[in-house]
Amino acid sequence: MDSKKLARLHRVRTLQLGMAQAAETQARDRLASETQLSHRIAQLAAAVSPGAGDGAALSFAAMAHYRDKLHRTAEAADNRVRAAEADAARALESRQSAKRDQTAVEKLIARGEKEAALRAIRALQEAPPSRKVRHDPC
Repeated sequence: MDSKKLARLHRVRTLQLGMAQAAETQARDRLASETQLSHRIAQLAAAVSPGAGDGAALSFAAMAHYRDKLHRTAEAADNRVRAAEADAARALESRQSAKRDQTAVEKLIARGEKEAALRAIRALQEAPPSRKVRHDPC
C-alpha cells in the first residue's frame, strides 16, 4: 500500500478507536449509574420493611404495597444492570478490536518506512562513486 492510503487508513482507525473509547466510557458510566440506582432501591425496600413497634394494619398494608412495588422496581433495575454489563462488555471488546486494527495499521506504516529507508540505503550503495573535489593548497 502506498503511504497516502496508509495515512488515511490510520486516521480512520484512530477516529474509530476514539469513538470506541467514548462508547466504552459511556457504557461504564451507565453501568455505574444503574448499579447505584439498584443499591438505592434495595435500601428503600429495606427501609419500608415492617418494624416490631408498628401496630396499625393499614400501615402494614401500605408498607407491603410499597415494598412490593420496590421489589418489582428492583427486578427491573437488576435487568437494566445486566443489560448495562453486557453493553460494557461489548464496548470493551469493540475498543480492543479498534486498538488492534489501529496497531496493525501502525505496524504497516512502520514496515513501509523501514522498506523505504532500506531502498534509499541500497540506492546510495549502488550509486557510482562521486568524484572527490580536491582543492589545491593556497
